[in-house]
Amino acid sequence: MEILLANPRGFCAGVTRAIVTVERTLEKFGAPVYVRHEVVHNRFVCDELRAKGAIFIEDVTVVPFGSVLIFSAHGVPKSVQHEAEARGCRIFDATCPLVTKVHMEVKRMREKGREIVMIGHQGHPEVEGTMGQCETGIHLVENIDDVATLQVMTPEKVSFVTQTTLSITDVHEIVDHLRRRFPNIRGPKKDDICYATQNRQNAIRELAAACDLALVVGSPNSSNSRRLCEVAASLGMEAYLVDSADEIQDEWLWGKARVGVSAGASAPEKLVEEVIERLDRNGGGAVKELPGDEENIHFPLPKGL
Repeated sequence: MEILLANPRGFCAGVTRAIVTVERTLEKFGAPVYVRHEVVHNRFVCDELRAKGAIFIEDVTVVPFGSVLIFSAHGVPKSVQHEAEARGCRIFDATCPLVTKVHMEVKRMREKGREIVMIGHQGHPEVEGTMGQCETGIHLVENIDDVATLQVMTPEKVSFVTQTTLSITDVHEIVDHLRRRFPNIRGPKKDDICYATQNRQNAIRELAAACDLALVVGSPNSSNSRRLCEVAASLGMEAYLVDSADEIQDEWLWGKARVGVSAGASAPEKLVEEVIERLDRNGGGAVKELPGDEENIHFPLPKGL
């Protein structure tokens, strides 16, 4: 059984920045440090940070006055930021700069009097953060059915933005339907789907062309990890999302000649290595890393760190 590794895979620049922000803050200020929502969507990463003194919370009102508080990579609504400031928190914003870009787009669109359509998944913290950048005039659509029933006040002045971790194919389909309903709709100058999401989806397509099974390393609440599985499945490939090597079932591997392995943008490489070790114990042979897009993007840490 040959093992093919997707390239790129695992941590992106935004995730690395968020994790290092928590680690550096703990080093500088000591424990505890409060983090609004899981800083990234990976159970193992967050467990390691908890062990170092990070406390993950959803409601800022439980944070003691004057505490050190970090906003997660997914971003937060304006209301959360205002509450944190009112409590005198020392804030370090670990929001991915590519998510911040979407926040700024929303701000500019509303300043021009345009209604906004947000393409994303209801309940995801990035979507809540982006929609929370304005009090009114923003609508969520998750699929083409939502587009068909969408009601806006000013059909001639509509713009759209997207969650950064969606399937590129799904977004294009929704945007096509939006353009049919609202011919004058405007989008961002550059796609909101982040470079890391695009690259990892391209890489999983390469795996699908060469393998008969894909294992995607990532936690169930990781949107970009789930999208990788969906992309593989859409190409007719058997694919499973695994939080760790322990979740791999022997029967998945029966009769497989080539197994592809990838990882979502919030999954550490050591988990990939453990998956390879697990496959090796089940008859895995040569490990080959596929060529892929080189990623050399680096985001600076928040000021003060």
